[in-house]
Amino acid sequence: MSKPITVVVVDDEPAIRQLFHASLSRAGYRVIEAGTAREAMAAQAIDKPDVVLLDLGLPDRDGLELIPLIRGAGSAVIVVSARDATAQKVAALDLGADDYVSKPFDSEEVLARIRTALRHRLASESVTSVVRSADVEIDLVARIVRKKGDEVHLTPKEYDLLAMLAKAAGRVVTHAQLLRAIWGPGHESDVEYLRVATRGIRRKLEDDPARPSLLRNEPGVGYRLLAP
Repeated sequence: MSKPITVVVVDDEPAIRQLFHASLSRAGYRVIEAGTAREAMAAQAIDKPDVVLLDLGLPDRDGLELIPLIRGAGSAVIVVSARDATAQKVAALDLGADDYVSKPFDSEEVLARIRTALRHRLASESVTSVVRSADVEIDLVARIVRKKGDEVHLTPKEYDLLAMLAKAAGRVVTHAQLLRAIWGPGHESDVEYLRVATRGIRRKLEDDPARPSLLRNEPGVGYRLLAP
């Protein structure tokens, strides 16, 4: 089941976690913070992130030890560390890290590295990074939606709903699946949330929202994004 793109930031310095939280949230990602290796592995098990930004100097465990564990769970790993020796970089990459960024870092560069890691992940899963349906284009990596070439602003929930349907284009995704993935466990029966988000998407993307041709409702079951 698809879910919003989640990034776990693992660093024992609160200021760095806050910096990443701000820049990643602005870029539309769901952000989880972890200050220790133990918190990082708990987030890995519970939130199943798409990408982990990993500092190596953690208080309870060397970050290098976490790389194969995180990669084995299916997440991309980008090391962000003050250790800039070549041997450290080689060790991290040999253990399975997707990329290595030395501190101090530029936030825009890290965002670009995340997009690259996500593209590689989508390619390995045989999932296209850009989904097109009629005159609408959904870039799942850049989190950009365009209609007839013009960018359309969606709210975070509207985008998450559209992206989840885009990854399953042509197939029905049930109400419960959508609500659980986007709004969280315990919201599986809050169908009105879906109705509100769907109305917003149709108003912005459909030529005639009253007669939708992009986002199809399957009464009592769920929603479907019509396949290209």
